[in-house]
Formats: sequence, C-alpha cells, structure tokens
Amino acid sequence: MAEKNNRKYDKRLIFPVGKQRDFLIKSRQALGISWPEIAKIAKVHNRTIRDWRREKYSIQYRVAKRIECLSKVSLPKEVEIKDPFWYSAKGSDLGWRVVLERYGHVGGDSEYRKKKWREWWEKEGKYNPSCIVAAKVIKKPKFSKKLAEFVGIVMEDGGLTKSQLHVSCNSRDDREYAFFVKNLIENLFDAPVSICYLKYALVMELVVSRKMLVEFCNQKLGLYVGNKLKQGLDVPLWVKQNVNFQKACIRGLFDTDGCLFYERHRIKGKVYSYQRLNFASASPQLRESVHLFLRQLGFSSKIRNNRCVQVEDKREIKRYFDVIGTHNPKHLRRFMEEYR
Repeated sequence: MAEKNNRKYDKRLIFPVGKQRDFLIKSRQALGISWPEIAKIAKVHNRTIRDWRREKYSIQYRVAKRIECLSKVSLPKEVEIKDPFWYSAKGSDLGWRVVLERYGHVGGDSEYRKKKWREWWEKEGKYNPSCIVAAKVIKKPKFSKKLAEFVGIVMEDGGLTKSQLHVSCNSRDDREYAFFVKNLIENLFDAPVSICYLKYALVMELVVSRKMLVEFCNQKLGLYVGNKLKQGLDVPLWVKQNVNFQKACIRGLFDTDGCLFYERHRIKGKVYSYQRLNFASASPQLRESVHLFLRQLGFSSKIRNNRCVQVEDKREIKRYFDVIGTHNPKHLRRFMEEYR
C-alpha cells in the first residue's frame, strides 16, 4: 500500500516566501512561452499553475525539476523537499501533546466509554433539553448587491460542506481582501467567521460553522454543496434577472479569481505589451454568463482558450473599474499604477 501511495503522491518543494512565484515567472520568461504552455509542460491544469504562482499550494518536486531542466533556471538553494502529507505527522504530534497536557493520558477503552454514554443518555441525557444542541440561528438577508457579491466570491474561491461555509484567500497577496470578505459575511448573516492559516501553503481559510447558513446558501441563493463543477456551476437565476446584482456578482468573481496582467508578444525582435483584465474559471456555464453580462454592459469581452474571459481594450479596463469597481486592494493598486 505504501509503495502505491508513493507512486500516486509526489514529494513537495517548500520555497521561501516569494521564491516559488519568482522561479515560475523567470522560467516562463526564459522559455518565452505562455502560462497555458507552462501548464502543458507541467501536465497540470492552468488553474494549478496560477495557484502555484500565488503560492496558494506547494509545487510538486518532479514538476519543478522538469521546469528547471527545460528553462535552465535553477531552483533556490533554500528550497526544502518534503514527503507527501508531511504536515500530517506534524499536526498529529501537536494534537497528541495537547491531549496529553489537558488530560494527562492518551487513549482508553472506547467501547467502555460508549457503553457508559448510552447508560447516561437513557437515564438522564435525553430528558435534558440543554443536552440537545439545536442549529444556531443566522440572519437571512434579502436579495441585495452585497448578497450578490458574496455569491460571486463563494462561487470562485469558496465552497459548502454539509455544515460549513469556507472561502480560501492567499494569506500574503489577498490578506486585506480576506478581512473585507470576513466582515461582509458577518454583516450579512450575523454569524462569526473563523480564520485558519495554512502556513505551508500561504492560505487563509475563512470558515463559518452554521448548518442553517449552508441550507440558506443552497436553497435560497442557489449555491451548491459539494463539488460545484460537477453540478454545473453557474450564476443563480435571481442574480441574472437584475443588472445591479450582475455587476456585484462580477465584482466578487473578479476580485477572487481575476487579475490584471500584461500580455507580451515579440515580433521581429521588438516586444509589444498589452494590458488585460482576466477572469478564469473551469466552468463553461459560468464563463458564458460572465461573458454575456459584460457584453450587456457594453464591454467587448472575449473568451480565450476555452478558459478565460478577458477585457482587452485599455479604455474598457478603465471603464470596468468605474462601472463595476473592486474591493480587493491588490487589484486597485495594480490599476492605479497604470492609470494614476
């Protein structure tokens, strides 16, 4: 079994902060190819490459070595090679120490504990209303621009389980934006948001543990529980029917998974650079909806590589920030650098 797992899961490289992004950018520049072509070399999805550039996840050892070999860009000396799931042992060791400090022992007879619990439940527990935990109440807001923006955020960088809502943000590049999202959720639903930091992957995970919130998001807002792509991820109908909700939803989508970048072409030795406003999604339905919304708002958007929706005219990019705007300070700073 161990041999099978080692074949399936590769070792990971842990870069110093900022070095993984630098390595990938320098490699692409050295090869003179696009990011989708880098993804083909790495044999991964385009979104995986983007997540590696954001340092949301650590890169696979074999992939990094392949890129290094082709690009001739050396890996940093400070990089660490970690076994698959290396962080699991660290977490389990920490959990063991906490239990030991709290209770003075570890383990016990689980069957005996279950037996005593059943005895207590039949004799006392089920007759005590305080022992039965009811679902915690949340505020259920009406349809609004803020709610539509929340939907856009969750569709791209969030998800729902049976009892939790979670939204992932890059803990370095999107830290300020993460706290905007936290405040937005708490104001909309009057429910506390917990923040979990995954330092090995530079991820901030915003988590709300409210079963009632999950039910509201699923039944009222049209968000999916579980794998949203397999269920045909798309903008909910109530958002599609209101132009102001469309704008807010687009803002949430672009703020979480959009970017401003420069597309460069070399023609006869001369480099040409063009700014692009880009939104990427693995859902064809969602791409089509965003493309349609932008067209209806007067933008000449285009779908590129069956993967991205782009606004490519400089005047239209400026108009986007006037008409739709952003709540992500990272995007605003990038925009101001060009248009100030």
